[in-house]
Amino acid sequence: MPFPLTLWLVHPDPSICEPLIARFDGLPGVIAQARRFENLPPHDCFVTAGNSFGMMTAGIDAAVVAFHGESLMTQVQNRILDEYLGEQPVGTAFVVETNTPGYPFVVHAPTMRVPGSIAGTDKVYAATLAALVVIYRHNVTHPQKISTVALPAMGAGFGGVAPSEVGRQMAAAYRNYLEPPHRFDWDMVARRQKQICYDGNRQVIRG
Repeated sequence: MPFPLTLWLVHPDPSICEPLIARFDGLPGVIAQARRFENLPPHDCFVTAGNSFGMMTAGIDAAVVAFHGESLMTQVQNRILDEYLGEQPVGTAFVVETNTPGYPFVVHAPTMRVPGSIAGTDKVYAATLAALVVIYRHNVTHPQKISTVALPAMGAGFGGVAPSEVGRQMAAAYRNYLEPPHRFDWDMVARRQKQICYDGNRQVIRG
């Protein structure tokens, strides 16, 4: 079973936070944080919505590096070189220790290969689920558990995804984290596919 988490949905603009968190209606432990990354209170883990090459030089990634130090980006890039042969696929994630008191972990979960639009894709879902899964795996084996997770509006910046759609895909990932299947059949696969690709009865993701 998944470990209980508290999710912070982080964006400095309250008008972005509102449609984001609205999509999490009915899901437990979700809080909007309408503030800049630098002003967040202590938390166990921040999830970056970066790129496949660990180039953390713009947007919220740059703020994360400025807060924790350049060594964080070096760690991320070395992991990508060593574990992913130089390019981390979207839909994968890993945990990095920050050595910053009160802010011990960062998860690197790219939403895109390189900066550019990901509108009309399921990459926000894939990156969010990858982050939640790697946190689950961390909590299974690591003595220092992650319980408070701060996530930006994945894909809402350079990715060009509308805030409501960002929230829909992130909420779908969180719901599937909380409610994993116990067996596989095509009905389950179809339900999950519709959950990810449809907004109500309207298909918003092709392929």
